[in-house]
Amino acid sequence: MSDSLHEPWLRGIAFNPAAPSDVLIRLVDPAAGEAGLLMCAGRDLPDAVIDAALNHPDRVIRRALAQNRHIDPARLAPLATDPSGIVRGWLAGGTPAHLRPRWVRPLPDDILVTLLTARDGGEDGTLTANEIVGELISSQQIPLSFHRSMAGHEHPGLRERATWEWQSLTAAQREALLDDPDPAVRKAAQEHSWVLDPERVEARLPSYGSRGKPFVFGRCALSPALVEQCFADGTVRPLTWNPHIPADAVVRLARHPEAGIRELVAARPDLEPDLVAELREDPDEDVRMRASLHPFPRTWAEYWAIDRVIGHGPDCTCPITEPTGEPSPDWFAACAASEEPVLRRVAARFPGLPAELAATLAQDDDEEVRILLACHHPLAPPDLLLDVFVTRPAHRPHLLTLPAFPRTGWAHLIGHPDPDVRALAAADPTLAEVQVEDPDESVCRAAAANPSLTPEALDALLTDSRTAEGAVANPSLPVPRMHALLDRCLNDAATSPSGGH
Repeated sequence: MSDSLHEPWLRGIAFNPAAPSDVLIRLVDPAAGEAGLLMCAGRDLPDAVIDAALNHPDRVIRRALAQNRHIDPARLAPLATDPSGIVRGWLAGGTPAHLRPRWVRPLPDDILVTLLTARDGGEDGTLTANEIVGELISSQQIPLSFHRSMAGHEHPGLRERATWEWQSLTAAQREALLDDPDPAVRKAAQEHSWVLDPERVEARLPSYGSRGKPFVFGRCALSPALVEQCFADGTVRPLTWNPHIPADAVVRLARHPEAGIRELVAARPDLEPDLVAELREDPDEDVRMRASLHPFPRTWAEYWAIDRVIGHGPDCTCPITEPTGEPSPDWFAACAASEEPVLRRVAARFPGLPAELAATLAQDDDEEVRILLACHHPLAPPDLLLDVFVTRPAHRPHLLTLPAFPRTGWAHLIGHPDPDVRALAAADPTLAEVQVEDPDESVCRAAAANPSLTPEALDALLTDSRTAEGAVANPSLPVPRMHALLDRCLNDAATSPSGGH
């Protein structure tokens, strides 16, 4: 057997679902090279392998484990206090942006508390505590529920951090933070309360510059002078979603000469009935569409739920975060029964939609409704997941991560022109006969991993560069054979000057 097959053999073993712990542990050996790192970052792992990686002396292994989104995140808690700031930073940052799955899994509260209240960034000094927190915030791994709980947390450092989200706090929470027993918390609350004080907003605006103005004009309480400045400067777009502007400004925006401005205003929950009626007769089709959605956006949470689906298109791959608790399930149920496709799309994004409504939307005439349901709802039927996989390549990486994604029922697609589809068909364990010959190497590799193949059938596939990785990843491969292949790969790598991580 050629030494050129060592890397595909190692990768195959790393992702063999039947490989036992004693096999996988051997891959954290530096001689295993990239295969061990890919394994630690890219698959579910038995407890013994997780422990071996957590306690590995090489931070590169621990760093790879910090990226793992397949194992229970609670098992990663020791990495939050890892001696290396690099490891802590990778845990806080999650999967790199170019590899990040659409579903953003939140970290457990105890890990978040550890990272957010750390006084240093680790013994090696590679990162500061603030840099690690920056990674955590940008990763979206802090759930909204944790943000809300920080205002009443026993740790003053977390109460202080809660003040940074001043506008998302309740009036009672703001009052409590302004009167907090800890002076640092009180000071932070006073500093961050400016966003709801029009005079302080006006005084602070010059320090924000042009890049910061959309935040100020779209989120903060504005003085009459600032509102007038926006109209005079032609910078009114952020005003269309600002809940703090006065009623007369809403009227002016609803009658703005630019259709794009009227469209953004048309679904505001604070529109008066006469303005809604006026916008429903607007000459612009998009304005009329948004206005027709009333009375559904009765709250700002409902407004934003609608806004998140408008204009994104069937191939949108925006991140999927946890439900916020708002709007209510009843509101989403009402959306599901609406005649407006936009509202049914809103409902399809809600993972808590009852099973009977999900089943109805799975048959919806609107393709975007079906796509959104497939990507967001845990009860989306397998045939819908299969259909979206075949027809919408943009969603394939996400669909493959879903527990309900079908691995059987692909036989009718074995001759499909798209190799990604043929590869799934070739891996179907219910096939009457597995064909490993295909013009595309990924299809050959998938066929070689089909668990319906016998150990005897794998012998020839192990020595073919097109099928070697798939054959070694096949759960039918006997464990002694896995060890034998590892013996050869690791022993040769150990004596090679280029071996190791």
